[in-house]
Amino acid sequence: MATIVFVHAHPDDEASQTAGTMALAADQGHRVVCIYATSGELGNTPEVLNGASLREHRRAEAEESARILGTARLVWLEYADSGLQGWDPDRAERAFIDEDVEEVARRIADVLDSEDADFVVGYDWHGNYGHPDHVQVHRVTKRAADLARRRPAYLEETLNRDHMRRMFAMAREAGLLGERAEVMDVDAPKLDGNPMGTPEAELHWAVDISSVIARKRAALASHASQPDAASFLEMPEEQFAVAMQFEYYIEPGRPEGMIVGWPFGAAANQEA
Repeated sequence: MATIVFVHAHPDDEASQTAGTMALAADQGHRVVCIYATSGELGNTPEVLNGASLREHRRAEAEESARILGTARLVWLEYADSGLQGWDPDRAERAFIDEDVEEVARRIADVLDSEDADFVVGYDWHGNYGHPDHVQVHRVTKRAADLARRRPAYLEETLNRDHMRRMFAMAREAGLLGERAEVMDVDAPKLDGNPMGTPEAELHWAVDISSVIARKRAALASHASQPDAASFLEMPEEQFAVAMQFEYYIEPGRPEGMIVGWPFGAAANQEA
């Protein structure tokens, strides 16, 4: 069995991006570890916190998501949420985007070493849509893979731009997007001026999570305080299952061509 470490920027990122893969890995007996760079303290503040801070509330949501997915360990790096406007110099002390890449990577590498990790998963080069904390996750995770003693295999979670374009076109035709149609244009410039995700031709792995799609939906529901997570649940279950059937990964250095299969060993499960 393998140990797979997923690095995420904020609580709820695991639910929207890698929850299905994490659940499948746990079900197969792999050890799943999730590192959070921040506690997402600049996220949406729910009306009722029951005396807890937003930081504590979001951590509790992450713990519930971990229970649903079978995640064995959560690690909190304790950096400050850089916010959607994180490129602006007026931000919190110790904002994640401002931290030294080498220092953060060393801390992640220490976790990889302590876990004797076989795989580590970060984000694509622009964090899917340019969020500064997501871009920083890419930088520090890639470097951590090099610093770790065992040098675990390194993958990058990403979104399939072509699949999203097809899904949004169908949703638009069905009148499901409404005022969000312009915002959901995957080819429009996002926070860093780039379109969302990665073209399908540049992807290496598509993990079919249809067997655990209900747990991905439940993981998203566990982050009920955050509108971004809740927005996925506005999709009817049937549509959600089609839109979210696959989670996508880049494996730097791998030959071109996307495989529908399992990137964490078990080559017999791969399908061309």
